[in-house]
Amino acid sequence: MEIPLLLLLPLVVWAIVIYNKLVRDRNRVLAAWSDIDVQLKRRHDLVPKLVEAIRQYADFERSTLDHITHLRSAAGAARTPQERERLEVDLSDQVRSLLLLAEAYPELKSGEQYLQLLQQLSEVENHIQYARRYYNGAVRNLNVRIDSFPDLLIARLFRFLPARFFELQSVVEADPPEIH
Repeated sequence: MEIPLLLLLPLVVWAIVIYNKLVRDRNRVLAAWSDIDVQLKRRHDLVPKLVEAIRQYADFERSTLDHITHLRSAAGAARTPQERERLEVDLSDQVRSLLLLAEAYPELKSGEQYLQLLQQLSEVENHIQYARRYYNGAVRNLNVRIDSFPDLLIARLFRFLPARFFELQSVVEADPPEIH
């Protein structure tokens, strides 16, 4: 009777170690997503200021400004990382369009408030890129562990699910806005 218990003990210890590593990796993914979320909120705080600064100089389509405001609100209310990712990609595209439209106004481009906002936006975009890289690394580690033998036995037993990468949708997103 003692021999089977001695054989079972290493198996139980192994399962506990693997389970704890899976939990650690899942929590790293959640923490990394939280870091991205913080940076996205910083960007969301800058968007209304940028829109207002540009609105003071330009009388272009109000729908562009309204659409950016709507995307900002929708992204802030998104419930899943996938939904948030989709809305953030759209918001990034619209902010880049807004910055391109602002290029047509030399007095705006030389305005101190606009330049400060652009500098802050550039910094936030860089932080988002760093946070995205860390998040994707954490996702990769978790997913490899979930799909690797023997860890997959414990992962499936406790229903660990692979996480989704936070992907760049276009090459344009890889570069933060330029400051002239």
